[in-house]
Amino acid sequence: MSLKKAYEFDQIVSDIANHEEFLALKHELHHGISRYEHSMRVAKMTYSVTKKAKLDYERATRAALLHDFYTDKDTEGYNSKDTFKVHPKIAAMNAKKYFDIDKKQENMIEAHMFPISAVNPKYKESWIVSVADKVVASHEMYRYKAQMVIGIWLIFLFNVIAIQK
Repeated sequence: MSLKKAYEFDQIVSDIANHEEFLALKHELHHGISRYEHSMRVAKMTYSVTKKAKLDYERATRAALLHDFYTDKDTEGYNSKDTFKVHPKIAAMNAKKYFDIDKKQENMIEAHMFPISAVNPKYKESWIVSVADKVVASHEMYRYKAQMVIGIWLIFLFNVIAIQK
């Protein structure tokens, strides 16, 4: 991303990225990294694609940043499968509580887990946020979480071998 675009991106998201409640996502593990970092990556991809496509890139970028705006505490009582389904609604509720989002942005957030979520994407920007989330998550799962799982198994095997001796 060029310096000019990076500056514009920062201007679009700075109030969200520096908000106390949103900063809490830095302590939430998500795909082997923080939910904050994951959300930033999805927002940056959304910004690039929607700007190039001459779509509503400012609102789409903000919605993309807020697409996973929930903490593990918000999803207590749900198993991981149910969390997949309910977290978009929780993220939208949190986004409305702390930021001024409109119905279009609400759809971008609530539909980002399509086809798992109950809400379908209504706008081109909603589709882009959903696809960006899947692309970024796939990269993160491969790059970070897979390595973490392999590391845990290697430690386990090392301990088993050490116990055998």
